[in-house]
Amino acid sequence: PFTDPMADGPAIQAANIRSLLAGTKTADILAIAKAFRHRHPSVPLVLMGYANPMTIRGPEWFAAAAKEAGVDGVICVDIPPEEDAELGPALRAAGIDPIRLATPTTDAARLPTVLDGASGFLYYVSVAGITGLQQAQQTSIDEAVARLKAHTDLPVAVGFGVRTPEQAAAIARVADGVVVGSAIVELVATHGTAAPAYVRAYIHSLATAIHAATKEAA
Repeated sequence: PFTDPMADGPAIQAANIRSLLAGTKTADILAIAKAFRHRHPSVPLVLMGYANPMTIRGPEWFAAAAKEAGVDGVICVDIPPEEDAELGPALRAAGIDPIRLATPTTDAARLPTVLDGASGFLYYVSVAGITGLQQAQQTSIDEAVARLKAHTDLPVAVGFGVRTPEQAAAIARVADGVVVGSAIVELVATHGTAAPAYVRAYIHSLATAIHAATKEAA
C-alpha cells in the first residue's frame, strides 16, 4: 500500500487507504507473500506497487526480502525504464523478474527502451489513464498485442478495465495473460470477511472463459 497510488482508480485508491489505516507495512505484504508461497509452491507470484515502499529501505533490502518471500516478479508502476538504475538491477541480481509496462502511447522509438532489461512478461496497459474505469476496444488490443509480439519473445499480458469473462476471453485469444485487479478489489470492499467465496467464484468464471478461449485459439 502507498499514500499516492497515482496510476490506480477509485477502488484501488480506497483499498490503499484502508490498508494504510489498518497499519499495513511492506513487511506485512511480504509475509503474506511468503505464506502464499508456502501453500502454493508452483504458482507464479508477482508484486505490483510503487517505488517508495520498494526503495525506502534500499532496493537491495526489498529485492532480498522479496526473494526470501518467494516472489517471482515485481511491477513498479512509477519508475520509468530510463530511471531504473537501482531497483531493476537489484531485482535481477536476486533472481526476480522486473516486469515492464507498455501503453497505447509506447511507440516504436520508445519500445526498445521499455524492453531493455525486461523479463518475466510484458504488461500491456490497454488504456491511457487509471485502473478500473474503462477498457479499450478489442480491435486496438489485438493490434497492440500483435505489434508488441513482433518485437519481443516475452509473454504479453493485458490489463486495465477488464471485468467480465467475455472481455477476458477476447483478450486471451490474442494475448498470453489477462490482468484483473479493480473488479476483485471491489468484491473485497463489498463483502469484507465474506469476500473469499465471492472472489473464488469470480475468478473461476474468468478462468473458465479464458481456458475455453485459449483452446479455441489453439
